[in-house]
Amino acid sequence: MTATYGKQARGGEEPVQASSPHASRDSARHNPPAHENTPQESAQRDIVALGIATSAILLFIATGGVVVPDTFWALAGIGQGADPLLTTAMLLNIALVIFAWRRYRELTREIDERRRAEAQARTLAERDPLTNCLNRRAMAEVTETLRARVAERGQAIAYGMIDLDNFKQVNDMHGHRTGDEVLVRFAERVRDVLPKSARFARLGGDEFAFVTPYDPARRERIDDLVIRLYEAMSLPLTLEDVTLEITMSVGLASDHCSDGLEPLTASGDTLLHRADIAMYQAKKQGKNRFFWFEPSMENELRFRNELEVGIRRGLTKGEFEPFYEQQIDLETGELVGFEMLARWRSPHLGLVSPEIFIPVAEEIGLIGELSEQLMCQAFTDARDWDEALTLSINISPLQLRDPWFAQKLIKLLVEHSFPARRLEIEITESCLHENIGLVRTMITSLRNQGVTVSLDDFGTGYSSLEQLRSLPFDRIKIDRSFIKELNEDGGKSRIVDAIVSLGRGLDLPITAEGIEHEEILAALKKMGEFKGQGYIYGRPETAEQVRQRLGIAGRLGRGSKADGADAGREGAAQAPCTLPDLADLANRAACAAENAAPTQGGESGEIADEFPTLGAGAPHPGGTALDGGPILPRRTHRTNREEREERERRDRKAG
Repeated sequence: MTATYGKQARGGEEPVQASSPHASRDSARHNPPAHENTPQESAQRDIVALGIATSAILLFIATGGVVVPDTFWALAGIGQGADPLLTTAMLLNIALVIFAWRRYRELTREIDERRRAEAQARTLAERDPLTNCLNRRAMAEVTETLRARVAERGQAIAYGMIDLDNFKQVNDMHGHRTGDEVLVRFAERVRDVLPKSARFARLGGDEFAFVTPYDPARRERIDDLVIRLYEAMSLPLTLEDVTLEITMSVGLASDHCSDGLEPLTASGDTLLHRADIAMYQAKKQGKNRFFWFEPSMENELRFRNELEVGIRRGLTKGEFEPFYEQQIDLETGELVGFEMLARWRSPHLGLVSPEIFIPVAEEIGLIGELSEQLMCQAFTDARDWDEALTLSINISPLQLRDPWFAQKLIKLLVEHSFPARRLEIEITESCLHENIGLVRTMITSLRNQGVTVSLDDFGTGYSSLEQLRSLPFDRIKIDRSFIKELNEDGGKSRIVDAIVSLGRGLDLPITAEGIEHEEILAALKKMGEFKGQGYIYGRPETAEQVRQRLGIAGRLGRGSKADGADAGREGAAQAPCTLPDLADLANRAACAAENAAPTQGGESGEIADEFPTLGAGAPHPGGTALDGGPILPRRTHRTNREEREERERRDRKAG
């Protein structure tokens, strides 16, 4: 049996000879040059057996020519009979002839068996035993051979990578036997669609590839081919005991440029690599689609690989550090805490935003180690602050999959002597739909230790009112995308109004993030009591910058007041400025914000009249912006809310 490349299901395909370097070595192994003898040829020309047979036949003729006539005449009573020695020689010749014949028959049988074994070995080496497609090794040889052949005819080749979407779930839910059957049926459907000139292979697992020639001026033909593949896969796969709907992601690459005018220098391995990159892009964009390779995809993948390497190196060298963003009581203007934000000081990339490296750290499984490293630094920094200041930390959904997360967090608090009552963790709504029971257990455990738990980015995820009612959250946080609407529609937003009403109904305090304009601040103050944060109060700062400003405002802890005062004096010396009367400034800012009307046409309104140095997007007077804005001191007198609550308590007692 001779193995040929291509689809066995289709007849008339010609064998493809290998021409790549690897193929040349394999061809030399399976098809040696003419001057070398294969084992079959050596067996067919066994000189010893051939010599024995030839000699036996010659001796048999010679001795038989004498012995047979003498024996015949002796039997007729005429002669004395054959010579005994010659008779013995003739019998030996007969035995040698029989031996040679048996030897020849055994050699013929051995040759046939070897040929069958080598044909089977060649088939196993070149084909996938499950789907009977070409395998990865054979596909590389076929691609090189096909490229050389179509180049002579002025054609191009398209290399396609196919990956089944969510195939692991099929194996997990229905077993590997069902998964194997899905692969076989999938391969059959693809073979039915591909042209006869195409070559189809299974590269491993649920990854397949095809290569087909096409006219470089008619690239849309390949698009039509892929669309037909999707149409073929749109029909459900009906198996013995289950019906499945399978989707796939496809990446395409060509050895010609997109306009088909210029050929590109691309080997089979390069085409495979580019098609794989395009297929990864299809996965990234939502699966069940196809993309042609573009150079920007490779640059993006290379940048991602650099990020992965950099993150691993940065964890060992301590390149990640916490920054802190202020959280302000909007009613009093008092600083009540900070939110810890991750930053990466990469020696090659500079200061990297968490939006870039956090998703990568989650995908490569390092988010837990990264988060613990940052929390340890943050606990050490916040331990020197005023005990009334809280620390908020964002928790990744992947961390909440760890059933020991709550215990690990409590252990870190104990190791760093940081009070649990000062810690607030923020979890997103995406955490709730994965394992609601585990999340509820961890939230309850942390709250029992005194940790505050907030629901972050409320309204952007999957939480339901039932989850919000049943889960023991302490606070909800309105996403910045909703807060921005207050600056676009005259200080009104029905979504924000609804969330505020929901918070009041569930007796949950509210934090508003993304406050960047005075109009937003004024609108929020009219809605009720909030805790807010945003660039209007200053951008996130390093631990040292926060320490200096807290030292100036007298908001450091008891053990750090002296150091903080020194740090404050050093900061003031480095950046000389005249600090205003903070109490008077805060009162005037609050009054101006409450009385300000929404401005139109670029006018700054009463706030601008009261504080002429502030523009439409200027920092709030009480912020800690990097330009040197002061932190408001902690109020020592009772707030309006406290006085109102005190009056209500007195009224209840009097009643």
